[in-house]
Amino acid sequence: MTYLSSNSAGETALLERERPAAPAVPKGLEAPASPAVPAIRRKRRLGPGPAIPFGLQIGPLVLVLAWVAGSALNLIDPRILPSPWTVIATFGELIADGRLQSNFLTSSVRALLGLGFGIVIGLLLAVVSGLSRVGEALIDGPIQIKRAVPTLAMIPLLILWLGLGETMKVTIITLGVIVPIYMHTHNALRAIDERYVELAETLRMSQRDFLLQVVLPGAVPGFLLGLRFAVTLCWVSLVVVEQINATSGLGYMIELARTYGQTQIIIVGLVVYALLGLASDGIVRLLERRLLSWRRTLAH
Repeated sequence: MTYLSSNSAGETALLERERPAAPAVPKGLEAPASPAVPAIRRKRRLGPGPAIPFGLQIGPLVLVLAWVAGSALNLIDPRILPSPWTVIATFGELIADGRLQSNFLTSSVRALLGLGFGIVIGLLLAVVSGLSRVGEALIDGPIQIKRAVPTLAMIPLLILWLGLGETMKVTIITLGVIVPIYMHTHNALRAIDERYVELAETLRMSQRDFLLQVVLPGAVPGFLLGLRFAVTLCWVSLVVVEQINATSGLGYMIELARTYGQTQIIIVGLVVYALLGLASDGIVRLLERRLLSWRRTLAH
């Protein structure tokens, strides 16, 4: 045995020589070299990315800027498309003499009545058809037939039935709204997971609680999607019906301007329709974000 003192460097070297050598590792059994750790790369996002502030307004703004530039550079014939400043001046004149306000009020009443009736009727039909096989057998077929027949193609028949008054105009708008509300709500109801229904049966939920806690929350996404289409069809139908023997409304104002070749008034009417469409769609989008805030989708 060899004894070492803490201060003897020579004895330390002697001890190192007396240690047994490590056994040789057979060839082929060497431990593999640890792989080089790759540099951490930034995770690539596959979705569309974060929302752009005021992104929905960028497209219309680009169109307006192109219109302004084309008119300022005399690239657009004013007889075909008046300049923006001409349209703005006409807009002010129509407001000053009260024509725009009165026609706008008449059109708004027609649109709201048709939209309201269409939403209520379409929603009721979708619930009855979506929750009952008998209801589906009685309702779904006629709705599919109505979807295949354009609403505007029914105008001659409705004129014979209802005349040329407000009833015919509101009915046309209502028929245009019913179909998208029914289709998307019905599809949402039929897409509810069967396990939720089985769970409700296990918990012995009443029919009322089942409707309020399972059916309606499951149908809300489809209903809101149908509402966006319904709002668009509401304005489209309004434009057409107000050009048929009407004496007031934005469509009547546009048709009267066509008769006298007043292109600037036609553009004013179209701009008002566009603003109404954007505003109503924005309201539905806001409602969708509030009611479906629990969803994690690419849109959020």
